[in-house]
Amino acid sequence: MANNANKSPKRLNKVFYEQELERLQAELVKMQEWVKEKGLRVAVIFEGRDAAGKGGVLKRITEKLNPRVVRVVALTKPSDRERTQWYFQRYIAHLPAAGEVVLFDRSWYNRAGVEKVMGFCSDEEYEEFLRVCPSLEEALIRSGIILIKYWFSVSDEEQEKRFKERVTNPLKRWKFSDMDLLSRSKWVEYSQAKDAMFSHTDTRRSPWYVVNGDDKRQARLSCISHLLSKVPYKSLKYHTITLPKINTKGYVRPPMNEQTFVPEILPESPAKAKKKT
Repeated sequence: MANNANKSPKRLNKVFYEQELERLQAELVKMQEWVKEKGLRVAVIFEGRDAAGKGGVLKRITEKLNPRVVRVVALTKPSDRERTQWYFQRYIAHLPAAGEVVLFDRSWYNRAGVEKVMGFCSDEEYEEFLRVCPSLEEALIRSGIILIKYWFSVSDEEQEKRFKERVTNPLKRWKFSDMDLLSRSKWVEYSQAKDAMFSHTDTRRSPWYVVNGDDKRQARLSCISHLLSKVPYKSLKYHTITLPKINTKGYVRPPMNEQTFVPEILPESPAKAKKKT
């Protein structure tokens, strides 16, 4: 749901943002190493309004991390076979094993959002989801999984601004889908679906944490900081590494002209660039 009341009056300072992001990313590395060392299992769900900024947060979380330890799961629409499975089955297959962090870019909550609003599931399937979901999450937590759920909120004005940028910016045009167009005509239905979802699944054991996404910089720092606070970790001491000398004795490199190299791109001279314009 839009969050006009908490809209930040001023964007976070860029210098502070970059310094704090670097610090937090260093902490994420420490957290990653602790999770791997101690065999923790962490699952983080990212949901929210379109263009609310969850993609930017995911990018900053994973930017400096090992994809073999911390991975993003962003599933496409289910296949014909998956449609015949128990609804949660294809998501459960991606849950973390020991020493892993899984970040769900959208999740089983698709059923409570887009599937409900767009009529992709029946009323019976929707009601069954709301009934089963809290019990499933309770079971995951009891099994030892650290489950964290984020909902990204954005004001109507900011969302409109970002949608227009996506339409006109060729680097962001791929972010705008046909479903985004349809969702604009169903704003009320999506709001009602989100409220119903929260009323059933915002539990004491598995709460929703709402991130105000109007200021992208603030949202990124706040979400990463909060995530770090929810995963218990300590700094690990690395063993001292002494690099051995490379022994090249007995090796003769083939002639360079026998290999095919990728052409290098060099900056054009100012005169040549000016001539092109």
